Amino acid sequence: MSNREALRELQGRLARRLQQARTETRVQSWLAVECAGLGLLLPLPSAGEIFPYSPLLPVPHTRAWFLGVANLRGGLHGVVDLAAFLGLRAPLAADAVREGAQLLAFNPAQGAHCAVLVDRLAGLRSQGQLAALPDTEADTDAAAGPAGAMRPAFAGARWRDESGRAWQEIDLAALARNEHFLAIAA
Repeated sequence: MSNREALRELQGRLARRLQQARTETRVQSWLAVECAGLGLLLPLPSAGEIFPYSPLLPVPHTRAWFLGVANLRGGLHGVVDLAAFLGLRAPLAADAVREGAQLLAFNPAQGAHCAVLVDRLAGLRSQGQLAALPDTEADTDAAAGPAGAMRPAFAGARWRDESGRAWQEIDLAALARNEHFLAIAA
């Protein structure tokens, strides 16, 4: 009898936890990075592993922001200089990459064997630590670029943290599908 009671108790706990999971609101969380001084938020579900910068195999006849190919845990990944791709600075030469730069691979579920070069990791952020910026404030913020400029589909919401710093959300899944991002041939 005790096994049946234990099983019923377990089933009851599981049912309560499933119900609780359905009613709870999920809190968004991001990996915060810096690229050319701009704070970017990358959704954790679409981010993969983080690797230290290592020498890359250059690929001829590609755009300047495509740095080359890296062997990351036995898989070949194309590496994009994210700051240069976003137009935040000129593309870096391989020998000009700063100390502390990291390669962030996309989650394999994205279907893109790609990594982006970021200047610095800035930790994790959750929705509770940030306040959403209204569209009008986000569009006129100096870090957002010229007012009225078209934002690409991969550029998500803008946020401000407790210290007043602005953060731009970048949807890596949408970036992996972006035509310009996929067109690496020069």
